Amino acid sequence: MKGMTIIVKKVTQIIAGVIFLYGLYITIQGHLSPGGGFAGGTIIAGSFILLVLAFGNDVLGLVKKEIRSSFIEALGIFLFILTASGAIILSFYLNYDKIFFKNFLTKGVPGEIVSAGFIPLLNIFIGMEVAAALFTLFLAFVIKSEEKEEKKK
Repeated sequence: MKGMTIIVKKVTQIIAGVIFLYGLYITIQGHLSPGGGFAGGTIIAGSFILLVLAFGNDVLGLVKKEIRSSFIEALGIFLFILTASGAIILSFYLNYDKIFFKNFLTKGVPGEIVSAGFIPLLNIFIGMEVAAALFTLFLAFVIKSEEKEEKKK
């Protein structure tokens, strides 16, 4: 897939970073306002998809495999499950109830970023997984369409 015109590329250079930062904001602020890991991950994936659409496949050093984004997706799921299981793991040492998803981190002042224990961490891990999954799906579609074009030639 080739890139687009110079105008689209310049606008994308300006706006892709803003979209990425907005996705991070939505992910991190998910426990305080509407949003969270899924919404933020979708926005983050959109920023990478915008870059690929504007600049073509070569902008991110893409190859014919989705290994990197699949690895980040698996890492996000692993960290989510590990954090959710943290209460069970720590219960053996701290001697409290063995409950999956028990919020084992201390809660701060309501309304602040560090006010929800481990919920912001879960939002970040979900955001990683969703962004990587959507980007992997997009890459699969791009690769499939390129293979069809090569077969036609």
